[in-house]
Amino acid sequence: MATAEGGGALLAPLGGDGLPAGPVLAEPDLVEAVRSRPDVVRWVWRSTADIYPRLLAAGVRVERCYDVECAELLLLGHEGRLGEPRSAAAAFARLHHAPVPPDPPSRSAEPGSQSSLFEPRSGTDVPFDALLAVYAEQLHRHDAAAHPARMRLLTASESAGMLVATEMNRAGLPWRADVHRELLHELLGERYAGGGEPRRLAELADDVSSAFGRRVRPDLPADVLKAFAQAGFKVKSTRRWELEELDHPAVEPLVAYKKLYRIWTAHGWSWLQDWVRDGRFRPEYQPGGTVSGRWTTNGGGALQIPKVIRQAVVADEGWRLVVADADQMEPRVLAAISRDRGLMEVAGHDGDLYKALSDRAFHGDRDHAKIALLGAIYGQTSGDGLKNLAALRRRFPQAVAYVDDAAKAGEEGRLVRTWLGRTSPPAAGAGEDGEAGIPQEAGAAPGGSGPEGSGDPEPTPGHASSDARARGRFTRNFVVQGSAADWALLLLAALRRTLAAGQLRAELVFFQHDEVIVHCPAEETGAVVEAIRAAGELAGRTAFGATPVRFPFTTAVVQRYSDAK
Repeated sequence: MATAEGGGALLAPLGGDGLPAGPVLAEPDLVEAVRSRPDVVRWVWRSTADIYPRLLAAGVRVERCYDVECAELLLLGHEGRLGEPRSAAAAFARLHHAPVPPDPPSRSAEPGSQSSLFEPRSGTDVPFDALLAVYAEQLHRHDAAAHPARMRLLTASESAGMLVATEMNRAGLPWRADVHRELLHELLGERYAGGGEPRRLAELADDVSSAFGRRVRPDLPADVLKAFAQAGFKVKSTRRWELEELDHPAVEPLVAYKKLYRIWTAHGWSWLQDWVRDGRFRPEYQPGGTVSGRWTTNGGGALQIPKVIRQAVVADEGWRLVVADADQMEPRVLAAISRDRGLMEVAGHDGDLYKALSDRAFHGDRDHAKIALLGAIYGQTSGDGLKNLAALRRRFPQAVAYVDDAAKAGEEGRLVRTWLGRTSPPAAGAGEDGEAGIPQEAGAAPGGSGPEGSGDPEPTPGHASSDARARGRFTRNFVVQGSAADWALLLLAALRRTLAAGQLRAELVFFQHDEVIVHCPAEETGAVVEAIRAAGELAGRTAFGATPVRFPFTTAVVQRYSDAK
């Protein structure tokens, strides 16, 4: 175990019970203390985000770690207490039945720098003995989990994700500022003095106003809705798909304006100035930033880079970007966690899963097969979706029952878990401890336990007390999307280890849901492609055990990110 003390550190070897197995040593320099102990199997510390950046800056890489505060968040969730303070100080207070301090406010990422990563959050430090006590107690709580081995694997993979996130922040995504500026000029036109809208947006705003016959602010939804209402059109929102159903001359310039306005505000000149330094974009990734385990970022919009702006993501001279997308990840995960023999057979090949599914159950109609399977996962079971779901249920009853059970548990206010044990938030009004049938996990396959992919939205719990069906749709998706996030963490950990073991210069530089990007010398691309393939298969075996399910990738070796799709 290590804890930072100013520039120094306190260190102690730990036994299997989490208690010191040797003397506590006071080292004057944290970096040298870690550098001089390359034989340490795993470092235990309070927070990776507060320690690892300092080590990386000094050229010290850590193979494995246990992040106490990440573990506390996962354990609280498993116990139905998600939302309680997760700091080590809070965990120590709970251990001694003392008043629990609130978690400090989240740090705000500072554009174009790593400074926020080097500043420990105030109010989070605890004495070394207290951290030891919290860690030892966490080991007992892992043992008390519904599936202890899986819960320990989840904590280990989440801790590994913190290492990956910190390393990706330091490496940065290659970014050509000159290309970005050219794109903005081509798309938006000239910039006007004073920070107003660029020329192309101003022109489109004038076109919208002309179509309505009066001045309308296209950046104000309320103004747009009022203008349509006065023109005799009842519109509930300004979403593109809803606008495009209208026969009105304002629609075309309005849709174009909205697209370009998003680029200007989210990835325009100000963004470029704030976030890109020395040819790199360095977002601060937040592993487990959503309840399902998907990652988020603290500023910078790294997970919503428009395709046109991806043209600015360019590999260094002599290097390439290896962009790998997991193919139909969530349906394959459903096959693995439900243990449905028929669906596992369909998912046991590298080809198009939806085509194989359509040949098996939908008379070769791929579109119906895809709608049916995604409808089962996301709860889109009305209209034609209901008919498709019935066909799916006949051929793959165990898979459909798995998500149906999760939905029923959510409607009843019970908790559901991912395959490794990440737990859904408690339903509103479930009691102080959030318990609503915790011992009974939803969607359990025989001999197993129950309860990202394609850019699908993060599930939203809804208000269980007033809309049980909304929570049921959330928990239906949670068990699949969350288990996919479990798999993705193990993928990252395996890929990180393989790249390091092969002594490659390749660096993981980007990750979102089901996609990874590795930046590497051109001569290493073959090794990187194989490393990604092997990591995906290893992650599947590690997470779900021995199943026929395959986890293939569509991989592209490109100079520009935009060329990958």
